[in-house]
Amino acid sequence: MAGTDRQQPSIAEGPAIILVEPQLPENIGMVARAMANFGLAELRLVNPRETFPCEKSRAAASKADHIIDNAVVYDDLQSALADLNFVYATTARERDGFKTVRGPVEAARTLRHKFNHQERIGIMFGRERFGLSNEEVGLADELVTFPVNPAFASLNIAQAVLLMSYEWMKTGLESETDTAFRGPEFDLAPKGELHSFFSHLEEALDIRGYFRPVQRKEIMVNKLRSVLTRAGFASAELKLLRGVLTSLDYFSPKMPRGSGAPEGRAREKKADD
Repeated sequence: MAGTDRQQPSIAEGPAIILVEPQLPENIGMVARAMANFGLAELRLVNPRETFPCEKSRAAASKADHIIDNAVVYDDLQSALADLNFVYATTARERDGFKTVRGPVEAARTLRHKFNHQERIGIMFGRERFGLSNEEVGLADELVTFPVNPAFASLNIAQAVLLMSYEWMKTGLESETDTAFRGPEFDLAPKGELHSFFSHLEEALDIRGYFRPVQRKEIMVNKLRSVLTRAGFASAELKLLRGVLTSLDYFSPKMPRGSGAPEGRAREKKADD
């Protein structure tokens, strides 16, 4: 889904993302792309299998070049964590030990709190094939795991980074329900406009023999009005619907398309003119 606006200021803050021995340069690029989507900028790589940077990772980053260009490669995990105050280790399986385990929502809130108090924070992710070793997990302060389908708990490393990056960005919004943009907001139409629409609709349906049997017409009209009053139409929406009804008024299924209106409506138009 494309939607990048190069004119907007770029967000660049938050936890460092640490990838431990990533195997595929394409995955590194997709991680960079996920980070850029949600305002993260600091990528640290511990002993990647292939030479970095390379064109494969840059291509997969989809223009997140600033992250690729500024990524730092470390020989070992301890060096990559040395300047951080608090680190989460991601894991897909239960570990032996005494570390606190949190879900991504709670973990992101903890990170935001520490970030707001000027602590340097990070999240580490393991290898594509088997994640982090117990020794590596032991270097983290707490663990974070995702509530995935227990029968299929295999997350691609870029997907895992995306989930944590998304939860991180949510914690920085005024409301966690905020969106990048919203649809237009309309005021409800006055009741007079709504009642006029009901009358127009009822007449259009009556002409076409919709109310059958005739004895049930009142019940059917009331049900229609109940349905339509639930929608909360704005004036512009009612105007659109009235236009649809008007177009139907000037077309009869028994006549060739465009040949004229039913007789009653034609007389009304002539009188109006």
